[in-house]
Amino acid sequence: QVQLVESGGGLVQAGGSLRLSCAASGRTFSSYAMGWFRQAPGKEREFVAVISWSGSRTFYADSVKGRFTISRDNAKNTVYLQMNRLNSEDTAVYYCAQHRTSYKLGYNINDFGSWGQGTQVTVSS
Repeated sequence: QVQLVESGGGLVQAGGSLRLSCAASGRTFSSYAMGWFRQAPGKEREFVAVISWSGSRTFYADSVKGRFTISRDNAKNTVYLQMNRLNSEDTAVYYCAQHRTSYKLGYNINDFGSWGQGTQVTVSS
């Protein structure tokens, strides 16, 4: 299966920005939709964003719409999450995930079969 490694997390003050990266290896990267999820302390893992295999379709959770942008570079086997105007509610471990199929764009946890280790994002205020 695919191996996913997230990077780019860290500590940032409220109103600031971060860009997360997810490098993939192993299974064919460009054939699958990719997504980002996050899990805050004491909360369930929640959907953040997803992008189709070609990059032509994206979908965002309401909580991040207008602030976050998901993108991918299939030549580099990498998916990105640009996060702007961060606030304390964005503090969480962010996970990269690969979609289970190459023909359906979903945004539920069960739609994704491979997960990275996660990267911590902490927003101070």
